[in-house]
Amino acid sequence: MLEPGARAPEFELAGLSGGARSLQSLASGSGVVLAFFKVSCPTCQFTLPFLERMNHGGKIPIYAVSQDDAEPTREFHLEFGITLPTLLDTEERGYPASNGYGISHVPSLFLVEPDGRVSWTSTGFRKRDLEELGHKLGVTPFRRGESVPESKSG
Repeated sequence: MLEPGARAPEFELAGLSGGARSLQSLASGSGVVLAFFKVSCPTCQFTLPFLERMNHGGKIPIYAVSQDDAEPTREFHLEFGITLPTLLDTEERGYPASNGYGISHVPSLFLVEPDGRVSWTSTGFRKRDLEELGHKLGVTPFRRGESVPESKSG
């Protein structure tokens, strides 16, 4: 998996709502958080609603990157209340972004700076990591009194 300091590989992926987006277009300006996931992954099902919460009012946009086809991804979004903009990195296309980022487990998260460098990464669910990401985005991922485990492996 790419480490902080590495150059993020460029990609162009289809969007769940149509069109295609490149990393360059996503990261220009404020940077972007990429959240790679699979719909069948229990840790992804747990993590993405927190990312959804963080995307509202954050200084840096979060894009979900689904390793599944469009229809199961839409069903996942409906079931878990996800409205994050989503890109499709599918098996049919050979998972170009996932392979470029060296992903072996999901969820895998990357903060890509406007200059194309990765400045932060996380795999699985780690409460401390999401708190750190929330600090970078200017949002609080967890609500006061909310019972959240320290970690869940991905």
